[in-house]
Amino acid sequence: MAVRTLLILHPIFQCSNPSNKKRPFQQTPSLSSFRTNLISFGFRLRSKLFLSSPSSQQTPSSPKDNPAEAYRAEPHTDKPIGYLLIRSISGLLGRIRVDNVGFEILSIALPAALALGADPIASLVDTAFVGHIGSVELAAVGVSVSVFNLVSKLFNVPLLNVTTSFVAEQQALDSNEGSNIQKPEMLMSGKKHLPAVSTSLALAAGIGILEALALSLGSGLLMNIMGIPVDSPMRAPAEQFLTFRAYGAPPIVIALAAQGTFRGFMDTKTPLYAIAIGNLLNAALDLVLLFYLGLGVGGAAVATVVSEYVIAFILLWKLNEKVILILPTMGVGVVRYLTSGGLLIARTIAVLLTMTLATSMAAKEGPIPMAAHQICLQVWLAVSLLNDALALAGQALLASEYTKGNYKQARTVIYRALQFVTLSQPINALAFVFDGLYYGVSDYAYAAYSMVLVGLLSSVFLLIASPISGLPGVWAGLFLFMFLRTAAGFLRLGSKAGPWKMVWSDDNRKLNQATEEWHP
Repeated sequence: MAVRTLLILHPIFQCSNPSNKKRPFQQTPSLSSFRTNLISFGFRLRSKLFLSSPSSQQTPSSPKDNPAEAYRAEPHTDKPIGYLLIRSISGLLGRIRVDNVGFEILSIALPAALALGADPIASLVDTAFVGHIGSVELAAVGVSVSVFNLVSKLFNVPLLNVTTSFVAEQQALDSNEGSNIQKPEMLMSGKKHLPAVSTSLALAAGIGILEALALSLGSGLLMNIMGIPVDSPMRAPAEQFLTFRAYGAPPIVIALAAQGTFRGFMDTKTPLYAIAIGNLLNAALDLVLLFYLGLGVGGAAVATVVSEYVIAFILLWKLNEKVILILPTMGVGVVRYLTSGGLLIARTIAVLLTMTLATSMAAKEGPIPMAAHQICLQVWLAVSLLNDALALAGQALLASEYTKGNYKQARTVIYRALQFVTLSQPINALAFVFDGLYYGVSDYAYAAYSMVLVGLLSSVFLLIASPISGLPGVWAGLFLFMFLRTAAGFLRLGSKAGPWKMVWSDDNRKLNQATEEWHP
């Protein structure tokens, strides 16, 4: 009953009535009325996705070509509710096109996918080298890397996403006609004047220094939290590795801010080249420091840190050719960065807690189920790299077009991004791409609050299902987690609330006309 009430009261169910706009939506307790409302919701969402798509602007010649007429021509009262979902997915697949926007998305996403894949490959190389030293050292490095990555994801990923959107927005504003005023410093250097870049780099430097201090000074406390006792043979090498890796925190955060800037410029090739050079250097230094000089896990950490400084140097060097890095106004927008970043930190915490709970519940099943879970999880995360890259492309393009006020082109970006991901991992892919679309229009509040709610519901399910069903219950919880993220994305895009009101703004008249024709 609660779900039914929520669906009926949701704004997207309240079909417009041009002849009597003040008439309230008539709610009846009958199942047929609920079915009609659900079909109304699906058709309105389908109309948004297809009726206003640039590829469907031609005048249809038959009901077969017109979604509204085709819908009227078919009897739906006796159709199962799942019919609408299948119909929408088939229509989405039938309209996949690789047009100019599609090529633009792919040109951004493919280099980004290679760059995202470079880090896991480099980690595998490090693991292989350290594994030749001994099993204790390998386990110690695994614990230290887990701690380091947890801190990095918590603060660095929000900064990366916020920087991408803000730089794309500011560049779009500066490129608008009449707003691209040539400032004196721009005329002298020939570089772009983007305060968002300076602000993000300054914040990155500060965050990196704080992370370095926390990781190096608190390595012992962090080992205690991870359950590594003082007398454990893993304790000393784990602390040594984490302390050395801490010195690499500042270049990592600065490099991520620079990557976010390049992404805002829709340039994912430069970060790819820098990361490739750094990872090759890391592998070469591993060979020298571990096997020729015999420095052990400390040598592995030094190799990683040196490569991180090289990556940061290359990115700043290339970025300095395009943008003035240090500006007197670099403090402008700090509050906006902190507000948006804080929301994304809350979102990241919700994701990490849910994933950590799933791993914890799998570990309680025993070593064999835990090993199976870890293998499946790594494969699951690995195949999501392309989805992350598509999310990145959608974020950068949508931020640019939305800021320019080019809402028609913004919708085209949404169509193409959602269509590409239907070809792989539908639920996961859609969930990841919706993240990029949220960030593209700076819809950080909904992204954070919805993720907290989704994480809470999924965690409750995991706590109930795992003791009953074991490992299948854990993965059922992970599937529910991704499904709810996807559902939240569809609801947000279809609700026309917040920034999405502007994206769908010139759809109103067409959609009202279409719904008026068939609505009883």
